[in-house]
Amino acid sequence: MKPFYLGIDVSKGYSDFMIVNAKKQPAIQGFQLDDTFDGHRCLYNILSRFLADHSESTLFAAVESTGGYEDNWYNSLIQFQGSLNIQTARLNPYGVAHNSKADLKKNTTDKISAQSIAEYLVAHPEKVVYQKDDQHAGLRKQWGFIKMLNKQCTQFLNQLNTLLYTASPELLHYCQNGMPDWVLKLLVKYPGAAKLKKARVKTVAKIPYVSQKRAQQVIAEAKRSVASTTDPVTQQIIMATARQILHLKKTIADQTKQMIEQCRLPEIKLLKSFPGISDSSAIGLAIEIQTVKRFAEAKKLASFFGVHPVYKVSGDGIGGIKMSKQGRKDPRQILYMITLSAIQHNPLIKQIYEEHQKQGKHNMAIMGICMHKILRIVYGMLKHNKPFNPQIDIANRQRSAQTKNERPENVTDRRFQDYDAEAPVTGRQRKKRLERDRSNSVTDTKFGITATVPLGNIITDILPQL
Repeated sequence: MKPFYLGIDVSKGYSDFMIVNAKKQPAIQGFQLDDTFDGHRCLYNILSRFLADHSESTLFAAVESTGGYEDNWYNSLIQFQGSLNIQTARLNPYGVAHNSKADLKKNTTDKISAQSIAEYLVAHPEKVVYQKDDQHAGLRKQWGFIKMLNKQCTQFLNQLNTLLYTASPELLHYCQNGMPDWVLKLLVKYPGAAKLKKARVKTVAKIPYVSQKRAQQVIAEAKRSVASTTDPVTQQIIMATARQILHLKKTIADQTKQMIEQCRLPEIKLLKSFPGISDSSAIGLAIEIQTVKRFAEAKKLASFFGVHPVYKVSGDGIGGIKMSKQGRKDPRQILYMITLSAIQHNPLIKQIYEEHQKQGKHNMAIMGICMHKILRIVYGMLKHNKPFNPQIDIANRQRSAQTKNERPENVTDRRFQDYDAEAPVTGRQRKKRLERDRSNSVTDTKFGITATVPLGNIITDILPQL
C-alpha cells in the first residue's frame, strides 16, 4: 500500500490543497477550491480520480483547527470516507508551524501552508489521530454556544456595574460576589436611585428573594444616595441591560440543561465520580480530551492542557519552574474551576492543598499543583475505565516513593572528566564549581551534610512535587 498525504490550508470562504507522497514530493500540482457545494463536489471528483489512478493507496488528509472555518471541509472528508479510501484528522496549528520552521521555510503562502500540513503528516504520524466520525460535533457546537452566551453576559454585567456606579452606587454593596438576580429584577423596575427612593416597601418586597426588611433598607439607602446620574437615557440603558442579562442567564440555564440531558457519552458518568466535577465540567473535559487514546501517558495530557512544569537550565543560568500555559486557555479554565470545587469537596485534593500550604508555597502555585494532580487522576480513570478511588492514588504515591528510594544512582554527565580548574568558564560557572567542591568536602553532621550534593539533582528533586 502506497500512502499519500493531503494538506488543506483553510481560509474564510476557500481553501488550498496539496497532495504529497511519502518522500514529501508533490504528487499533483496544488489547487484551490471555494467553500461551496460546487467546491466540495469538485474536491470529491479530484480525490476519486486520484485514488483511481493510484489503486490500493490510502490518502491521509488533515486540516488545521482554525476556529470553525475548517468544519465544512472536515465533515465533507469524513463523508468521503464512506466511498473513498481516506483517513481524516484535525491538527493543532502549533505543531505544524514549528515543523515548518524546522524545515527553514522562509516564505509563507496558502499554498506553502497546505504543503506544510501534508509534510507534517509524513514527519509525525505518531502525533496524528485519524477519526472515522466526529462524535462530539453537535456537543462541541452547543458547548461553544453556551461559552459565547457566558461571554456576552459578562460584558453586559461589566457595563451595568459601570452604570450603577453613578446611577445607584449603594446597590453595588450587594454585588461583591456577583450580581444576584433580585438586584437585576429590581433594576428592571427601578433603574436608579432617583426612582427607587420613591418606591413603596410592599411593591419592592414582591420581588423574589427581597424581604420586607431588605426592601426598607434599599429604599432608605436610595434616599441617601450620592448618585450623580438621573437622566432618563441612563435609566433606560440600565433597564434594558438588566433585562438582557436576565434573558441571557435563562438561555444559558436552558441550554446547559438541554446539553446535559442529551449527552450520552459514557465518559461523563465516569468523570462525575470525582468529587468536584459537575455535569457541565465533565462534558467540557470530554469535549477537550475527545479520547484518552490520543495521549500515550499522563504527561502528554498535561502538556495538552498546558499545566506541565517547565524550566530552563542553560550554561550559567537556571530559570525558575513554572506552569507552561501553552495551548488554548479554555481547557485550563475548565480544570481551574474543577480544582476550586475539588479543594472544597474532595478530601484527597484538599489534603494535598493543605500540605503544600503548610510548606509556605504561594496559593496559585498550589492551585497549579492540584490542577496537575487532578488531570493525572482523570487520565487514569479514563484509561482504565474505573471510577475515582482515592486509595489508588495513595497507593501509587507510596509505590512511587519506594521506587525512588530503590532507584540506582544516576550516572553523571561528568563521568568521563571531572571539573577542570583551568577551564575558561564564566565567573558564575566558576562560583558554582567552587560551591560544589565545598559541599563535597564538608562532612560535619552538625549542618546535616553527610553526602555529596550534585547541583544537577536540584531540578530532578523539585519536579516530582509538581
